[in-house]
Amino acid sequence: MNSGRPSMVNKIKQEVSFKDTSFSDFIAGLIYVLIAASVLLFILWPTIAILVKSVYYNGNFTFGQYIQLFTENRQLLLNSILVAASSTVLAVILGLFVALFITHSGNRGKKTVFAVLLLTMISPPFVSALSYIMLFGRRGIITYYLLGLSINPYGWHGVVLMQTLSHASLAALIILGVLRGIDKSLEQASRDLGAGSLSTLLKITIPLAKPGIIAAALISFIQSLADFGTPIIIGGNFTVLATEAYLNVIGLYNLPRAAAMGTLLMIPALLMFVIYRRVVENSEYFSLRVGSDSSLVLSRWINHVLALVTWAFILFQLLQYATILWGAFAKTWGVDFTFSMKHIQALGMGQLLAFARSLEYALIAALAGSLIGMIIAYMVERKKFPGYRILDFLATLPYMIPGPFLGIAYVLAFHDKPLILTGTVFIVIVNCIYRQLPISTKAGTAILTQLNPETEYGARDLGADEISTFKDVILPSLKPAFLIGFINTFTTTMTTIGAIIFLVVPGSEVATVQMFNAIKTGQIGVSAVIANMIIIVTLAVNLAFSYFILRPQRYKDSEKMEGTYVSAIEGIR
Repeated sequence: MNSGRPSMVNKIKQEVSFKDTSFSDFIAGLIYVLIAASVLLFILWPTIAILVKSVYYNGNFTFGQYIQLFTENRQLLLNSILVAASSTVLAVILGLFVALFITHSGNRGKKTVFAVLLLTMISPPFVSALSYIMLFGRRGIITYYLLGLSINPYGWHGVVLMQTLSHASLAALIILGVLRGIDKSLEQASRDLGAGSLSTLLKITIPLAKPGIIAAALISFIQSLADFGTPIIIGGNFTVLATEAYLNVIGLYNLPRAAAMGTLLMIPALLMFVIYRRVVENSEYFSLRVGSDSSLVLSRWINHVLALVTWAFILFQLLQYATILWGAFAKTWGVDFTFSMKHIQALGMGQLLAFARSLEYALIAALAGSLIGMIIAYMVERKKFPGYRILDFLATLPYMIPGPFLGIAYVLAFHDKPLILTGTVFIVIVNCIYRQLPISTKAGTAILTQLNPETEYGARDLGADEISTFKDVILPSLKPAFLIGFINTFTTTMTTIGAIIFLVVPGSEVATVQMFNAIKTGQIGVSAVIANMIIIVTLAVNLAFSYFILRPQRYKDSEKMEGTYVSAIEGIR
């Protein structure tokens, strides 16, 4: 009798364990369904809503809004494409020079250049436009005080210049990651066969970096199309589609017209994305391993050219930040530059609350967005359920469309029954989460493709349930991807304005909206104070979070993180 008890106990334990595992797997499946449903609700539904609204007016199907845009307002579309194309070409060229300086030149100061590139990634919007006014305006430091000129700095040329400088840093980082991963032996073979350093750069290095260059161009082009603030601030009489879409929502509340403008913004962005996919679709161009600096020895004059262009760009970036910092403490910019605390004292309670609100939204969106991105990556890469490719495409879609399109889409999708969410905190945070979801998802996928799934199978064979396997086996390996998602979402939420400016209501503005309003009303000092607050807090949170996440294996994981970021950018195709 007693000899049978242990087997009975073990049998009961196995049955309980099996039931617990089944229940856990049911919960995991429910989570997957909810995540997939959220993607449909917060990405697909707003996209459908804006497309439908653009062709329905007063209950009737019509293309009248598009006809009017192509006849009476055709110049708006031409202006948008002109500015986007010009700034994209210049930004990519500048970014390529900077990336080559870091990876291929024998010059010193590469760490300083890289640090400045990272610093520019956490800048709030309109820093370039604000510094442009302070440096080159009618009472600017350079134009008025140094050169004695009183010129009109406003117009399309100022918009192109500032967008170029704003987008060049990201372009340089993307191209840099690709250049560090290419096979260095190909460059060395070219030199051994008698090719000069310039010929090797033009025929070997740059062609190998082509997908990264195209990815940088795609992102720069979409960012330029989405930029409505720079044309408003320094465009003068020059207007673009994004600006008019913003004015039609905020000023006129003409939603059908704004929807048509948003859709027109999306079309050239999607065309650029299709071109990008066709070019790099089947190319094997770089490894996911981050390599050392290239052994290619450049001629002296090429080193000098790279150094001249790079340091000119870096010095101008530093000049911008110095100007913003100075402007926060200058008594009256352009008139009295003596030290004063009046701009800090002038910050009202509404502006301080807006800053606190931004920090709260950014932390919530970063944590939630990173976790959702990891789960979607696991669903797409490991589970491969029916329709997983559609889920992957929808999760990537926000990366292909300009911010104003998604902002207007959320207004149209959630301003009426059954989901009335406009004007709430929830919709602002959700917009920030799903707007940056592609980076988190692709960063997770990039690492999962390198992990051996047998470890997960082994955990399941030993009795681990679905949730435990993800929590204890998968998630620890995804630390670099989680960090990329967190930093990207947090930084973007703290510094963005493109989509959320359509969603916030009076009394619930975020810091970037307050900064934008201060610039429009000529409060240079106050806007500079807000810009500095955003930069300092964003930098501090990014450094602190990076330190605590990467502290156990800082060097190894930081290398993996850089490779993962490049893979994430290139994986959006």
